[in-house]
Amino acid sequence: MLKVKEEELEKIKSECNNCKKCSLGITRTNIVFSDGNPNAKILLIGEAPGADEDATGTPFVGRAGKLLTKLIEECGMLRKNDFYICNTVKCRPPENRVPTDEEKELCKNYLLNQIKIVQPKVIVLCGATSAKSFLGNKIKISQIRGQWYKLFNNIDATVIFHPSYLLRNHSEAEGSPRWLTKQDLYKIKDFVS
Repeated sequence: MLKVKEEELEKIKSECNNCKKCSLGITRTNIVFSDGNPNAKILLIGEAPGADEDATGTPFVGRAGKLLTKLIEECGMLRKNDFYICNTVKCRPPENRVPTDEEKELCKNYLLNQIKIVQPKVIVLCGATSAKSFLGNKIKISQIRGQWYKLFNNIDATVIFHPSYLLRNHSEAEGSPRWLTKQDLYKIKDFVS
């Protein structure tokens, strides 16, 4: 089953490599397709690639990605085994700006196909941009993080703070964003166990 998933994902990745539907396809260095295990029960969707991701072609490898990996490990999971990680768009927006609704819409089919192939037990919407892409633009992440939703064919989904936000909020005291994120990750781990 893993081999079939990998082959199907490779076809979509190849389409992404040739994609020029929006200006991001012209300015990118690399597409940033995914990282992790296609058989994972947890599919995490981030915002968009940053400079480090654009350079390497891998999501969440900069400072925020290192923090995400650390938090995942502190909660008793492994990024490479327990997660399949991707973004709302596959190419870096200039100056690390938030991707536009049009850019997300043009890239959405790639993401939906990734979800369809991976068939996760839970989708983790990481940060406001990812959450707004699926739950509507009027949401406030501080009010919806940790709550559960149903997406695509009834897949359970939840929202966590983006690690770039956590880089600006160092406290690990009870009730702090970092503390809340760890609680959310523990709940996700329990959910898929």
